[in-house]
Amino acid sequence: MNLKVIAFDADDTLWVNEPYFRHTEEQFYNLLGEFSSQQGLERELFKIEIENLGFYGYGIKGFVLSMIETALKVTDNKISTEVIGKIIELGKEMMNRPIELLDGVEEVLDALKDKYRLVVATKGDLLDQERKLKKSGISHYFHHIEIMSEKDDANYLKLIKHLDIQPNELMMVGNSLKSDILPVLNVGGHGVHVPYHITWAHEHIEDTIDDERFKSVEVIREVLAFL
Repeated sequence: MNLKVIAFDADDTLWVNEPYFRHTEEQFYNLLGEFSSQQGLERELFKIEIENLGFYGYGIKGFVLSMIETALKVTDNKISTEVIGKIIELGKEMMNRPIELLDGVEEVLDALKDKYRLVVATKGDLLDQERKLKKSGISHYFHHIEIMSEKDDANYLKLIKHLDIQPNELMMVGNSLKSDILPVLNVGGHGVHVPYHITWAHEHIEDTIDDERFKSVEVIREVLAFL
């Protein structure tokens, strides 16, 4: 590999994210338990979240708006302003959580920082992701921060052009095969999958990847063995 840039996904690759969404969902289901079963609420919330991606994108703000819309729908618009206020507070609590780096992240960044240009390539709400990166204490390791509305082939190609490299000079490290790995392989880059124990249903894929430019590791420290 003739790598020049190593890009890292942020949420659930560098720091904990998805468990906070799951915890908030549980609180949301408890708020609306008298109106629907948890299974029914899960289905409706997920459906509305996916429908709203084109309007709000990814992140906590869109999640809160989708919870409010779900609450209005399952209660036939009878939900109280008090409950809506509690849903808004749930979102603010998520935003105020401290950033918990995943084990081995800073060790890996420190080992690679003088060998490659390191980049964060993530999707989500701009302000929220900037806030998390600032609170993480690791922003100084990165040459560039790219916050995408969607992680697809076109946006990775834009990133490659911005970095002034060839596709095969980029390696992407992330927990989502759908967002972090497949698009990068499609455009000619390298991908390293670091699975996380909780993954949002929207990120699940059934494909098996058979590509010499793809590697899968158990923990992020293992990337140092081949870099």
